Amino acid sequence: MKLIHKLLNLVLPLITLLAICLILPFLSIFRFVHWIFRYLFPENLKGKVVLITGASSGIGEHLAYEYAQKGAYLGLVARREDNLREVADRAAQLGSPDVLVIRADVSKVDQCKQFIDVVVNHFGRLDHLVCNAGIGVHCAFEDAPNVTNFVQVMDVNFWGSIYPTYFAIPYLKRFKGKIVVTASVAGWMIQPRGSVYCASKAALIQFYDNLRVELAPNVSITIVSPGFVDSELTRGKLLTKRGEVEVDPVIRNMVHGMPIESTVECAKAIVAAASRGDKYITEPWWYNVFYPSRILCPEVVDWSCRLVHSVMPKTP
Repeated sequence: MKLIHKLLNLVLPLITLLAICLILPFLSIFRFVHWIFRYLFPENLKGKVVLITGASSGIGEHLAYEYAQKGAYLGLVARREDNLREVADRAAQLGSPDVLVIRADVSKVDQCKQFIDVVVNHFGRLDHLVCNAGIGVHCAFEDAPNVTNFVQVMDVNFWGSIYPTYFAIPYLKRFKGKIVVTASVAGWMIQPRGSVYCASKAALIQFYDNLRVELAPNVSITIVSPGFVDSELTRGKLLTKRGEVEVDPVIRNMVHGMPIESTVECAKAIVAAASRGDKYITEPWWYNVFYPSRILCPEVVDWSCRLVHSVMPKTP
């Protein structure tokens, strides 16, 4: 057995490199032609039923507006009902024929089943499930007085997408629907003092990458990886080490100096990508250049992140 592993260690890299050199040119041409076709003939969203979680603010709010302008019926889910109703009114003005407001907590499995059922019973179908609800946290892991304070990060960011997906799959399969899930560049980048948040987003990416294979070709999945996009998270509204959601002025001021994409532009790009059936989208696009650096220069990435961590102010 040891000899077999040594042989595989020697042979497999050579075979893989050769296969890449031979296949990559043809694959690139195929992908380019396929992308052009999808770009010219995107999905017509008029009359489609779209359910969006985390729709009361930020990316979710503007996704509702973008889908509304395309003529889609909307089911909007969040915990803040007053905010949701304001978003619903605006979406109706922008062109949505009917907007359904549902107050729910995505971390509760029974509530997720309920809002999926409510949307399907009301509209008779479900075409797009947009799993967008999320919560941010910025804290060194060892600084938390109680490690269980971070449980809700995984409950909202991970299970808050998996629960509604599970209950929506039968309806999405019936209508050849789509799942759009908001992960983050933090799911594949190192983010100082973001270990739990990054883990929750990495879990989303891995889960939906695997689920895409299981549901193909009946349901397509678009994984969204936003960078710094104008939202409550980039304005400092985060989970503290004490397990409470507050606005951190230090983080707000620190992020304020970063290049931040508008939520409007981000939402437009996401809906366009979902309509084309793209598997992945990173917004802003330039964050993509950091992905190869994790593979090619991991030492430089680690050193840079340690430097950032060392100069950041301590979380109160």
